[in-house]
Amino acid sequence: MLVTDSNLPHGRDSLTEDLRWRGLIQDSTGLDELRELLDGGTATFYVGFDPTAPSLHVGHLMQVITARRLQLAGHRPLLLVGGATGQIGDPKESAERTLNPPEVVAGWVQRIRDQLAPFVSYTGENAAQLVNNLDWTGEMSVVEFLRDVGKHFPVNKMLAREVVKARLETGISFTEFSYQLLQANDFFELHRRYGCQLQYGGSDQWGNITAGVDYIRRRGAGPVHAFTTPLVTKSDGTKFGKTEGGSIWLDPEMTSPYAFYQFWVNADDRDVSRYLRYFSFRSREEVEELEKATAERPQARLAQRALAEELTTLVHGEREMAQAVAASQALFGRGSLEELSPETLRAALTEAGLVHLAELPDVAGLLKESGLVPSMKEARRVIAEGGAYVNNNRIAAVDATVSPADLLHGRYLVLRRGKRSFAGVELRK
Repeated sequence: MLVTDSNLPHGRDSLTEDLRWRGLIQDSTGLDELRELLDGGTATFYVGFDPTAPSLHVGHLMQVITARRLQLAGHRPLLLVGGATGQIGDPKESAERTLNPPEVVAGWVQRIRDQLAPFVSYTGENAAQLVNNLDWTGEMSVVEFLRDVGKHFPVNKMLAREVVKARLETGISFTEFSYQLLQANDFFELHRRYGCQLQYGGSDQWGNITAGVDYIRRRGAGPVHAFTTPLVTKSDGTKFGKTEGGSIWLDPEMTSPYAFYQFWVNADDRDVSRYLRYFSFRSREEVEELEKATAERPQARLAQRALAEELTTLVHGEREMAQAVAASQALFGRGSLEELSPETLRAALTEAGLVHLAELPDVAGLLKESGLVPSMKEARRVIAEGGAYVNNNRIAAVDATVSPADLLHGRYLVLRRGKRSFAGVELRK
């Protein structure tokens, strides 16, 4: 794909200006040079992912989606999964990382490569390519690494990196201290092997990235360029990508598509405008319209739902997105529970609170066991006042019971108190 007026962002701004409007450029090695590179033709760029877990999480989406954005504008992606750097670990400010066995890292490399595959195109003039830094790092001896790479890195500059300074008092191993050299050498090797001209990453990687730019210059190659995207934050002070249940993963076995969808639907009104700019492929006009709608009618959550549908489709596909939307409607009585797949229903009930029972008490007992009411007395009061529902059917009698025929997919019940409080029951025999 070549850069043309038709595939530049929303047809009026250059790619660089679109990235700036979206807030995707925090630091750069030179904005004018970056503009010349990105707006002047096809460039090869790389972004890296270290396999420190069996799946990417939503925090990685900034880099994944930016890669897709750059490719759609005509540039060629190199998606690096760090089979070598994943065995070392970028230094954290808090403490030394636990080293994972090489065979574990190798398994995670393959899983993450598979996970990245759908986000970019592997055909055409700017076809993406998946690369692994173990291919060149694994071949180097210690002497080669020290002579050919280490010789070009002044220790005083390495010590000036913020994360290193933060660790000097508590201690940092040579292993983690050397991480910067490995990442810098990745940029050099990708430049040498594939003509890579650009690296980007999160702003916490700025020191590593500029070390690579400088290393390439010291080796007499280049010029190369770099920029960083901002770290994604939440206005309430909690960490982006975290919920009470833990991280929001891209792997559907680790975070269900329904939970993934709900994460975006529940985004704070103060955050959703930034998230739309960071993660959505909607045009500026569409984003600004959604921002206006959020300001005028925040209770409708139009921006959140639009973003949730777009990203769930991108990550999990159209069918899973449709199931997530159907589940969110059906649980509140605005759709058919019977049409939900057992996987989607279970995921939705797990998010709400799913209790496991060996036998079924009456409806009042179900309300109490599920935690929707604190006591049997309160359960009977709720039923008498018409506020109790089983599978979206209002329960009229305080002594009402359920039968096996009422179980969805032969094992689930959806309980609701009033309009918005619901829980699930799973019968286990």
